Amino acid sequence: MKKFEGADYFNLDAELSEDEKMIRDSVRSWVDENVLPIIEEHYQRGEFPIQLVPQMAELGLLGANLPEKYGCAGINNVAYGLIMQELERGDSGIRSFASVQGALVMYPIFAYGSEAQRQYWLPRLARGEAIGCFGLTEPDYGSNPGGMQTRAVKDGNHYILNGTKMWITNGTIADVAVVWAKLDGVVRGFLVEKGTPGFSAPEIKNKHSLRASVTSELVFEDCRIPAENMLPEAHGLKAPLSCLTQARYGIAWGAIGSAMACYDEALNYAKMRIQFDKPIASFQLVQQKLVYMITEITKMQLMALRLGRLKDQGQLKFTQVSMAKRNNVFHALQIARLARDILGGNGIIAEYQAMRHMCNLESVITYEGTHDIHTLIVGEDITGIPAFN
Repeated sequence: MKKFEGADYFNLDAELSEDEKMIRDSVRSWVDENVLPIIEEHYQRGEFPIQLVPQMAELGLLGANLPEKYGCAGINNVAYGLIMQELERGDSGIRSFASVQGALVMYPIFAYGSEAQRQYWLPRLARGEAIGCFGLTEPDYGSNPGGMQTRAVKDGNHYILNGTKMWITNGTIADVAVVWAKLDGVVRGFLVEKGTPGFSAPEIKNKHSLRASVTSELVFEDCRIPAENMLPEAHGLKAPLSCLTQARYGIAWGAIGSAMACYDEALNYAKMRIQFDKPIASFQLVQQKLVYMITEITKMQLMALRLGRLKDQGQLKFTQVSMAKRNNVFHALQIARLARDILGGNGIIAEYQAMRHMCNLESVITYEGTHDIHTLIVGEDITGIPAFN
């Protein structure tokens, strides 16, 4: 197949700075050289390619939009979004790793942690010397995190945690978990280190989606952690939800990468595949599908770019992130399905990417707020009427 070329129907490159384009292109080359040659094998085996973590760290991809004083790259949010786009072009599992590490582990430590916690953890996480995970979702509480049953009880200079978290990316391989629990009825954040007695993180196996990603359960059974491991500035559910806003922002960009990978593959295939003595790209129905793909990709790009500029200006609203995550993942999944359709029977074999992206996106459309939940978030914003209760 022809080498990947980024889809840019509206010449949006002209809206990017030279630094933003350089960062995107360097990550694009890294994905081409280091992710794509191995990802299908890891996906088939159901294994995360952990050997890529030091390389991602060396490129500055972990917590890239956090300040340089903590060992991070300190880039702007558009450049960060472009990183997420290119990582997900490789595989949603690769983007998920970087997204969790930066947006759901490093960000809450930066935003809600003590200076001592920042100095200790952020450089290690940025260098990939430590891996983190984020424990909010529970077996019975996904879309309604406020109903969480995990509890913390003060006991002298320690807190004792009891409860279970579910569907946790990086959980089994994590050195530290950012865990949310209710203390006297108030949601608080805690840093739970690997090896703490009473803490275990069994991996969830036999997935049909995100197979090249570690997904785990977190179990706390009288897990005793030092008082200084509490995030001092995190009070209430707004704290973990603000972390989800950071992650959802990255997902809105990442979905573009999956969509572009599928479109590029389908377009090239349609030009080469001969049926009835001509390329299938010459048929009206195939062209209709390709036009839908590039149109939606262009709309996704416009939305993500504007979102990034608003974020850099400090004007971003979480409801705008919900709209972008909802829209971009939905259309990326539709594009992956159409690409698989254009590929015909070949679309189900590992030589092609479309079905791997399609299966991954079935998870992406569910995690970090389902499509329906984001519909209700935007719905409440425009009507003023909450529909959750």
